[in-house]
Amino acid sequence: MEPIRDTEKQKGSLFVVMDGADGQRRPIINFMAVTKNGLMFLNSVNVEREVKNMHYITEKFEDYIREVGAQMVIQIITDNTSACKAVGAIVKSKYPHIFWTPCVVHTINAFKNACAAKNTEANAVTYTQCRWITEVSNDALIIKNFIMNHFMRLVMFNDYSKMKLLAVAEILFASWIIMLKRFKVIKRYLQDLVLSDRWNMYRDYDVGQAQFVKEKVLDLQWDKINYFIAYPIYDMLRVTDTDTPSLHLVYDMWDTMFGKVKSAIYRYKGKRGNEQSPFYDVYQNLEDRWKRVTHHFNT
Repeated sequence: MEPIRDTEKQKGSLFVVMDGADGQRRPIINFMAVTKNGLMFLNSVNVEREVKNMHYITEKFEDYIREVGAQMVIQIITDNTSACKAVGAIVKSKYPHIFWTPCVVHTINAFKNACAAKNTEANAVTYTQCRWITEVSNDALIIKNFIMNHFMRLVMFNDYSKMKLLAVAEILFASWIIMLKRFKVIKRYLQDLVLSDRWNMYRDYDVGQAQFVKEKVLDLQWDKINYFIAYPIYDMLRVTDTDTPSLHLVYDMWDTMFGKVKSAIYRYKGKRGNEQSPFYDVYQNLEDRWKRVTHHFNT
């Protein structure tokens, strides 16, 4: 850690806070310091008995600011929740030289609203246009869980495919896209499995569920999967979700991404460039959210 600490003393550091959960699903907050020479873990705080409001998070930030020395801290980075935005404002008022920046990956990950649209009054338009993504993703999840949650079925699958079904954590950025990209790769192996004599002869306690999974594998909306994962959203997340500076790449990538998304949507829907697409309008709303957040990157 000494090279990182030396850089921190000379050129200052950024503080990063990340929400997460440990192996027992207890909520935690991870605090890290970033310098020119790399990232250094500071502490992990168990917050299962705490209220994670702006006052609590600010108190924890200030503990580390005092520990490192306020003059050594130049920036804090958090996710984009209202509590974290308030933390940034409080820290800025106490330490004018420290500025807050929202996490660019969390901002891009706003697309999860389209991948798992909720049927609420406030979200009615997004749900109407995007619920097919949720339905396809849920079907894939049922297939994955049915195979992976039973040893014998998993052995049968592994006999057909050398590639594994991924147990993607829901907290992972773009988890739906990662799962569907893997399904595209193993499509033929899944179909060979459910059409095999072994699958038909296998008698488990839930024969009805096995038949349901077979039908889903054969009737899964593969064209929509190909259509959805063609969006370059995942590529942007791959670039930005690293320990290396990438913010300077984001703006051009964002504009390029929306051009590709629009082309994919209009090509799939058979629309011309001057026609309106309600589905693309949903993505434009997400772009507006990006623009509201990114003014912090420019100041």
